[in-house]
Amino acid sequence: MTTPPDLLATPAEALFAALLDVLAAKGVVREAELAARIAATDAASPAQGARMVARAWVDPTYRALMLADGTRAAEALDIPMLGAPPLGVLENRPGRHHLVVCTLCSCYPRAVLGYPPFWFKSAAYRARAVRDPRRLIAEWGTVLAPETEIVVVDSTADYRWMVLPQRPPGTEGWGEAALAALVREGDMIGVTVPQAGDQTGAMR
Repeated sequence: MTTPPDLLATPAEALFAALLDVLAAKGVVREAELAARIAATDAASPAQGARMVARAWVDPTYRALMLADGTRAAEALDIPMLGAPPLGVLENRPGRHHLVVCTLCSCYPRAVLGYPPFWFKSAAYRARAVRDPRRLIAEWGTVLAPETEIVVVDSTADYRWMVLPQRPPGTEGWGEAALAALVREGDMIGVTVPQAGDQTGAMR
């Protein structure tokens, strides 16, 4: 049922509701489809990407799929990707570290990482990621060996990127849930790397 205009908080909400009514009347969008998209948006968070990373760490077949087609890999874990730009996945490995930035604005793989953090959208981050990525990530505590190559990848409106970080040592035998709990948003952007920390086998 449509919300009466006088119960909507702002003129913008009233305009949005009226537009939805018109689109529904013309058959452009159905209420169920809209509800499904809203639910998918609400479910989007870094936890979704962390599930993908954890699965890739324990399942070589899934890892290969994730690197070949991030969108299909997300959908394989029931993460809705309909309408989202293609998702590419960058694998960190010894000697090579990836950092994601959107140099123009804040293009971000929202379906798997949620809304971008405030700093990702800042002009300072965008400029420094390109100009001096090593010093930038060091401010997050990510100090890499001098011989490690840092590859900065531009996320765009047409193609979004996330990082598949290296699995931290000391996590052998851990289950997917415990591994996913290690993965932070910054790990999938490349400003940080996962750490096993003080967690023990009790998390397995």
